[in-house]
Amino acid sequence: MSKSIETKLSAARTKLILDRPFLGALVLRLPMVDATDWCKTTGTDAKSFFYNREYIEALSLEQTQFMLAHDALHCALLHFARRQHREKHRWDIACDFAINALLINDGLTAPPDALHLKEYEGMTAEEIYPLIDDQLDQDPLDQHLYDQDSGSDDDNSQSSDSGLDEKDIQKQQQQEQQNAEEDKESSSGSQGGGEGSGAKSEAEQNVGEGNAPPPPLKEGEKEDLAVQWQQRMAGAAQTAMQAGKLGGGMARMVDHLLQPQLPWRMLLARYMTAVARDDYSFTRPSSRREAGGAIYPSLRSSQISLTVIVDTSGSIVDDEMTSFVSEINAIKGQMRARVTLHACDAQMAENGPWIYETWEEMTMPEDFQGGGGTDFCPAIEWVNSGDQPPDLLVYFTDAQGSFPELEPSYPVIWLVKGKSPVPWGQRIQLN
Repeated sequence: MSKSIETKLSAARTKLILDRPFLGALVLRLPMVDATDWCKTTGTDAKSFFYNREYIEALSLEQTQFMLAHDALHCALLHFARRQHREKHRWDIACDFAINALLINDGLTAPPDALHLKEYEGMTAEEIYPLIDDQLDQDPLDQHLYDQDSGSDDDNSQSSDSGLDEKDIQKQQQQEQQNAEEDKESSSGSQGGGEGSGAKSEAEQNVGEGNAPPPPLKEGEKEDLAVQWQQRMAGAAQTAMQAGKLGGGMARMVDHLLQPQLPWRMLLARYMTAVARDDYSFTRPSSRREAGGAIYPSLRSSQISLTVIVDTSGSIVDDEMTSFVSEINAIKGQMRARVTLHACDAQMAENGPWIYETWEEMTMPEDFQGGGGTDFCPAIEWVNSGDQPPDLLVYFTDAQGSFPELEPSYPVIWLVKGKSPVPWGQRIQLN
């Protein structure tokens, strides 16, 4: 059976290379390792593809392609490096929802029990993470072996990820400790280039042969692998684009991940501060206060007008609105800005606008209303109808709606939740 499984995996990988060169190139970067002794389905440590023979045998060739691509995308999307403070199980589920949607939309056939909901399509794992309270009793399709639970020791993480019981783990740890001591003696005895030089330890061989689960990645390994996988993904995307075989969803995902990732707060502050009217003045100083005829430049600044529109169509949750308004409040003090806040879904909110002077605390209005469709034309028309255009318009939205054809004369910043594009203005991704 082992030979037939290897043939099946090779055939699935070859078909991916021919039909979907982007995914095929990524799959080629993961050596396939038989891990039937401890792996229930498939898994990856961002270095290899581990599989269970019986699980692969039960899959069709198309479903086998899906699993190969699934684990390769975990690596290419840097899920091993993006979790940060998030809880592991919820993060693993969010990552599976994000990947499975991409693969299913690309035409691949998912195995049974693959996590997939249409409302999560087009979303990143970070965007899905806070939305999956009702799916926490489910499990990811594969084993994410590159990570361990926050706040748990290695024993617990190995037990939960590999399916080994405590006795197996204790035995494995004793064996690893013994191997480490043997390696130390071997390396000290082969400093001059003897037979033991460059030989792998038994523990390393066990991992490479699938006899034992790999340990979670260390921080240094994560950083190095993240750089490698970004380069691999860029190269795979370029090859697939040249062949005309990179789907729209995959292309948007690659473009998003390869963009410089700066926190949205930093970018928002940078663009907002750039419009502040700070300049040098050569006004002659008072003769009673300063003597001499020389006139030195001094920095003068005037108050700026900032208009903020919040999309209340229902796709932006209250916590996100509050966070956005709080950030605007923090930045407006630095800019000496007078803020006009309004809300819009398919039409302008009846209770707005809300105006905040430079010295006033900007808070979330309690009477925000919305929940309809999304249309940006009423908001832009409302701003255009004012006595004087603002120095800057900031629009907080998912960018899924109707845009005016003509770009206004004043600068516009779109703070976007999701991956939808904007036809004009400066787009900032809300991570």
